[in-house]
Amino acid sequence: MDKIQRALLEQVADIHEVPQGAYSLRINGSLYGKNSSENIDIVKKEDKPGIDIYIKDGTKKESLHIPVLLSQTGIRELVYNDFHIGEDCDVTIVAGCGIHNGGAEVSEHSGIHSFYLGKNAKVKYIEKHYGEGDGNGRNIMNPTTYAELDEGAYLEMETVQIKGVDSTDRATKAVLGKGAHIVVHEKIMTHGKQFAKTEFEVELNGENSGAHVVSRSVARDDSEQKFISRVLGNNKCTGHTECDAIIMDNAHVSAIPEILATDPDASLIHEAAIGKIAGEQLIKLMTLGLTEKEAEEEIVNGFLR
Repeated sequence: MDKIQRALLEQVADIHEVPQGAYSLRINGSLYGKNSSENIDIVKKEDKPGIDIYIKDGTKKESLHIPVLLSQTGIRELVYNDFHIGEDCDVTIVAGCGIHNGGAEVSEHSGIHSFYLGKNAKVKYIEKHYGEGDGNGRNIMNPTTYAELDEGAYLEMETVQIKGVDSTDRATKAVLGKGAHIVVHEKIMTHGKQFAKTEFEVELNGENSGAHVVSRSVARDDSEQKFISRVLGNNKCTGHTECDAIIMDNAHVSAIPEILATDPDASLIHEAAIGKIAGEQLIKLMTLGLTEKEAEEEIVNGFLR
């Protein structure tokens, strides 16, 4: 890897080199390297770009890294990754995509990730998106996630769009069985003329299943954001969806939460709030010696932390 690729890797996966243990690293449209472990098997797909990941029953306290890096302008790819997580597992999966576009063409990474969690499996999934460049090209990332959770399974998703992504369309759908739970924490920052759309749909089909979806975002300059969430309660279940956004400058933000109950024992809540930074917050920080711009940055960073 060169200097640019190492810097991208650090931004999206918090590592400097090829990781130890199980990993798959994709660079500029091709599989750069992969490694399986005793409990995690990574198999390259033969019919299309992507990999199949098989995690053995009972695998505990292991991690898997699957970052994607684009450092050449004009690469546009669609990748398919399927995760088969065995019963009674407890693992962490670190994904993410970093793009450095130094040219005038469009660079795009779109990924379709499918998760199949076995009975009582527990997965923490971390996905970071980051873009940069010294040219006029656009950076596009469109992730699609589908998850099926068996009885008692638990999926925690942390999705972060750091900066530099001109357009993103994120779609996530989860189908939950008996006693299964999903927790989603999304953080997005847009600026300039960037556009970000996120859409969540959760089907709570199993008895005592639950969902907690929280999106926090900041829209600056002339950027646009759209948040759509649907929680369907088809059994005795609990569901909560929340969108909090700070709007600045000439940005546009829309939040469209939807809850639908088909069972009288379904308990569903939705919340949405969009607003500017409160003046008293700015004044309080400025009395401590910060400039108005510094105070704004401090508030934004704290909001997205």
